[in-house]
Amino acid sequence: MSQAGETGTLFVISAPSGAGKTSLVAEMVRADQKLGVSVSHTTRPMREGEKDGVNYHFVSRAEFEAMISRGEFLEHADVFGNYYGTSMVWVRETLARGHDVILEIDWQGAEQVRRLIPECVSVFIVPPSYEILRDRLVGRGTDASDVVERRLSEAREECRHAEEFDYLVVNDDFREALADLLAVVRSQRLQIIIQRSRHRHLLAGLSGENDKPA
Repeated sequence: MSQAGETGTLFVISAPSGAGKTSLVAEMVRADQKLGVSVSHTTRPMREGEKDGVNYHFVSRAEFEAMISRGEFLEHADVFGNYYGTSMVWVRETLARGHDVILEIDWQGAEQVRRLIPECVSVFIVPPSYEILRDRLVGRGTDASDVVERRLSEAREECRHAEEFDYLVVNDDFREALADLLAVVRSQRLQIIIQRSRHRHLLAGLSGENDKPA
């Protein structure tokens, strides 16, 4: 339960396809129960094993475009012919309750979010090399060769924007990359502006503020 006046932190995590972002974020949430992941809206077809409202909110293109016109998205983008977007109301309400939120979005979406919520913390994940990225994409066996090549081309463009982020994590060893991401979260929570709100009574007692006459 959050202390009065305490707000959560928005963590924006981006990476090229095949860098391991989704698996890392899933492990982050399992390792830290104070973290939650925003469930995006998308127009892409549901894949085998996915659930509506869990993996994504699956909507039609017409419904998504209506949501755009109503200004309901914190960010949205057209990726490989499908829309993806983040609910502005859900994110702001969740942060206001003191919960930390992770957004898994591309660099374009991250750019939009930084403009609207400049206090967010952004992390870019990269693979250890271009060759390994290619091997990972081919090894997944879920995309045709032309799609793999398109994803690799897009990855080069995405990586050109890595320096716009606050942190860079190299996913060479999965456990090490996970530890790096959790360290970013922990260091953010230890910042004085957050700790001062969370432990104001403790600090007042230690500094003698509680002993001062009213």
